[in-house]
Amino acid sequence: MLPPQTSVPPAIQLLRWMVNPAPVLEGAQNRLGDIFTLRMAEVPDFVVLANPDTIRDVFADGGDAMHAGKANSVLKPFLGDFSVLMLDGAEHMRQRKLLLPPFRGERLIAYGDTMIDTTLRTIASWPDNDVIALHPSFQEITLDVIIRTVFGIDNDARIKVIAEELKRILEMATNPFMLVPRLQIDAGRWSPWGRFQAELKRADELLYSIISERRTNVTEGHTDILSLLLAARDDAGNPMSDRELRDELVTLLVAGHETTATALAWTFRWLLAHRELTRTLQDEVEQSLVRGRLVPETIQHLPLLDAVVREALRLLPVIPMVGRVLQEPRQIEGYDLPEGTIVAPSIYLVHRRLGVYDNPARFRPGRFLDHKFTPQEWFPFGGGVRRCIGMGFALFEMKMVVAAILARRSLELVDHSTPKIRRRAVTLTPKGGVRVRTRRRSTTDSGAN
Repeated sequence: MLPPQTSVPPAIQLLRWMVNPAPVLEGAQNRLGDIFTLRMAEVPDFVVLANPDTIRDVFADGGDAMHAGKANSVLKPFLGDFSVLMLDGAEHMRQRKLLLPPFRGERLIAYGDTMIDTTLRTIASWPDNDVIALHPSFQEITLDVIIRTVFGIDNDARIKVIAEELKRILEMATNPFMLVPRLQIDAGRWSPWGRFQAELKRADELLYSIISERRTNVTEGHTDILSLLLAARDDAGNPMSDRELRDELVTLLVAGHETTATALAWTFRWLLAHRELTRTLQDEVEQSLVRGRLVPETIQHLPLLDAVVREALRLLPVIPMVGRVLQEPRQIEGYDLPEGTIVAPSIYLVHRRLGVYDNPARFRPGRFLDHKFTPQEWFPFGGGVRRCIGMGFALFEMKMVVAAILARRSLELVDHSTPKIRRRAVTLTPKGGVRVRTRRRSTTDSGAN
């Protein structure tokens, strides 16, 4: 027997969910408590969990009793069969082990200068004392970083060509209704899905050509992620196939581009609403400069910067929940859930839970300076064996981008009203892109990098 569900008709619930899932989740929790069933047209029912203790038990599963890949199946037409997000069991663990090394420790530091330099190049084109929307610039920065660090391409002209090709397919994939299987009808250029399939074919040709080109060149000594993946071997000594590489590159592209750009937009939206906090953070960044330069190893460990990034990801996580499909019957909070039930720990609801967070609707980075939250209390990247491989990369990149911007620019929020949310595929972005007035900072113009 499933937990109680809302009385909203499934078709209307789907439309509300596609527009903005936050009020759907909050409304259901207010009426039904910390465990409830969401029923929507076109998609399976799922049981939402909002109690950190219950979520801790879910994240403790090693991947045998609960499958995340099956819960992510709606993304398969976009990411491919061999994406680490689609796999479960031994296949998932194999792929995860192959993917992990490029995202650890010193490897991240090697990407720091690229992230900073890319940011500085982008913001150099910003007008002085004029209004811009931040989100498009963050999309440009994160896509450029992905092409340079993941694909290992540093030719500016070629990067521009590749970016234009990838932007078309990425933008088409942001329509949330493209996730509904019934709407995935290929009627050629007359249908959104047909146009998407045509663009996907072109993007695949580009990705396979990059993989082929890299296979023919010696990868020893190269630090880009594609070269490291090409050199990786599983426990049996086998490399990744071209199809596996393609699917993982698409996954890294989607996960490392749109989600990080959105997280950065929200970070500045919340930060700039607090002028004193912004000045304090700018002071922290300026004091970290080494002979006028931004140094990744130093920026990485700035306490307030780390707290600001984590608080932004808490207040409005890029995705509202993660999913698991039960592989056997399981009792959760007194409910006997049958095999095949989708359980969904809600990032959004836990991150705004009274008792875990004081004044949870308030942006207060100091909470992360005062307290260390558990993996079931703060989990914007998921948890357990399915926690996002790119978590370290994303946090690191966010710090590099925020620090570089604050070192060179003074930003003033144009609109202080409650921001509206726009749904882009699985991410929740600020409608309007976060409009700010930007000014050059003369004190650091000649110094940083």
